[in-house]
Amino acid sequence: MNPHKIAVLSGDGIGPEVMAEAIKVLDVVADKFGHDFECEDALIGGAAYEAKGTHFPEETLKICERSDAILFGSVGGPVDQQDNPKWKDSEKNSLLGLRKALNLGVNIRPAKVYSMLSDLSPLKKEIIESGIDLVVIRELVSGIYFGEHVTEGDEARDVMRYSVLEIERVMKFAFETAISRGQKLTVVDKANVLDTSRLWRRVANEMSGQYAEVELEFMYIDNAVMQMIKNPSQFDVVATSNMFGDILSDAASVLPGSLGLMPSASLGDTIHLYEPIGGSAPDIAGKGIANPIAQILSAAMMLRISFEMEKEATAIESAVRIVLENGGRTGDIGRGSEKVWGTVEMGEAIRGEI
Repeated sequence: MNPHKIAVLSGDGIGPEVMAEAIKVLDVVADKFGHDFECEDALIGGAAYEAKGTHFPEETLKICERSDAILFGSVGGPVDQQDNPKWKDSEKNSLLGLRKALNLGVNIRPAKVYSMLSDLSPLKKEIIESGIDLVVIRELVSGIYFGEHVTEGDEARDVMRYSVLEIERVMKFAFETAISRGQKLTVVDKANVLDTSRLWRRVANEMSGQYAEVELEFMYIDNAVMQMIKNPSQFDVVATSNMFGDILSDAASVLPGSLGLMPSASLGDTIHLYEPIGGSAPDIAGKGIANPIAQILSAAMMLRISFEMEKEATAIESAVRIVLENGGRTGDIGRGSEKVWGTVEMGEAIRGEI
């Protein structure tokens, strides 16, 4: 049996702490289901700069390229040290470098409110009770962020462009994700103003015939942001462009009440990257109190998407749910809890349930 090769980029801050728990979870999954995961560590971010003088060493890229998937932690340092070369543009150089090198063009962010943690959500109880479990799928390497940016005297312009192929790539994954979930897909755009949005609608409509079981709807970005807060349970899978996806995924990220619960994935041509959406949290790094759940759930996404291990991914997600149902809490989700666990305790509890 050939091993599944995983590039492990723990990064900075709490990254190494939560990554350690995710790797231990993968070890338990390997033993239980008879797999062989071969993990290879690589430097990224400030840790890489300190050792190699660059945030994204060539050696790290080579390790990623010879792996089957990338498990990413976090990068970045204290806010008051951003002029330090170790931290200046660390996130930009690391993540944008990886996205460009591996063409990580499709970003997936689930947002789920766990019933036992519903009091953490900023939304009203009656909104939460209808159930919130959605996925935002965002185009990641094109659009206005990667278009022409020009300033000429007192005038500036930013160019948004999209091709059919770029849109098809995102929509294919969005339709397929909808099939495996609630069979509803919402495409968010601004087609009443933008030609690029009209192209997104054209491609989505043309592709919809291949996915007859999926209900397809369109929604303007301004209305979608309002609906994300007012009635988020109406959404199942949301697909959108780079800038609109940036806005919507950040809006969705506040719904569960803690970034420590939220994984994500960025899909490339052959190699995909998986990471928690929270930052490096340097203020709590080394204290052993960070929530490892987002990193562990990112590993579950890796098993499901890169390795097609549905049972294994579900086992991890079920273990997380059971631990939370039984009252397991780290500090970020432990409001009013009698006992708050550390990073290692939470990881141990999840492994025990698996």
